[in-house]
Amino acid sequence: MSRWFCNGQPIDRVAIDDRAFQYGDGLFETVAIRSGQPRLWDFHLDRLETGCDKLRFRRPARSALREMLEQAIGSGEQRTADATVKIILSAGPSERGYGRATPGETTIYIGVFDVAAVAKEHYRDGVDTVLCETRLALYSATAGCKTLNRLEQVLARSEVVEQGAFEGLTLDAEGRVICGTMSNVFTITNHSIATPSLDRCGVAGVMRRHVMTKLQQRDRAVVARDISASELLDADEVFLCNSQFGVIPVHRCGDRVWAEHPETRLVMSVMAEAGVAEGAL
Repeated sequence: MSRWFCNGQPIDRVAIDDRAFQYGDGLFETVAIRSGQPRLWDFHLDRLETGCDKLRFRRPARSALREMLEQAIGSGEQRTADATVKIILSAGPSERGYGRATPGETTIYIGVFDVAAVAKEHYRDGVDTVLCETRLALYSATAGCKTLNRLEQVLARSEVVEQGAFEGLTLDAEGRVICGTMSNVFTITNHSIATPSLDRCGVAGVMRRHVMTKLQQRDRAVVARDISASELLDADEVFLCNSQFGVIPVHRCGDRVWAEHPETRLVMSVMAEAGVAEGAL
């Protein structure tokens, strides 16, 4: 099931001259709807507004976006309880050519999809991952944002599909671990939790922010720093997170196997108390 809206109106087609289609000139957020409410909504809006500033878009009013989202998921008995909502901000239609006026007006697309459920055994036993050969370019002007330019992730995700893994872990051009194709990464070594720095490239996930915030409130510091592939493989535990599936342990990366995930389980319990119930066993 999916349905799409453009500026609040139902649609079944997109203009061929839309800059999102022509140049990837836009941003997106993928929001988890749980019990009829958008999870981590303010975090999504914070990142979206940061992206608007970088792309020199006019920031859409938060109230207008919320109204469009509410319309898309419905109301009353017809309200969608659990779903995945994709919000796309596009620079909209324009004449041919890269340049556009700034700050640019935005066209707002919202798509509503069924939840892609993750098997319970993945939360219990962990998931298989691979180190992708596709590397992420360094020093992107849009590092940390979710732009519509996702070709590196498309290429890396194709490797994951070919190898039958759950997720692929991507490195930057200098060999540092950055993130998964659809997730952020955390390592646990000697009870210390770390996550890759995203200053040079990658996407700063809203669930990553949520995890870091909640753990720090429990006096469990999380350090964002450079992490090499060898350090990741030597870690005591590794876990992933994203806005849709929450937190999930890693069982395997290539030949490296993590059979137990005791500290990740503690993280999952903290997040379950913070409204991320997918990993609750």
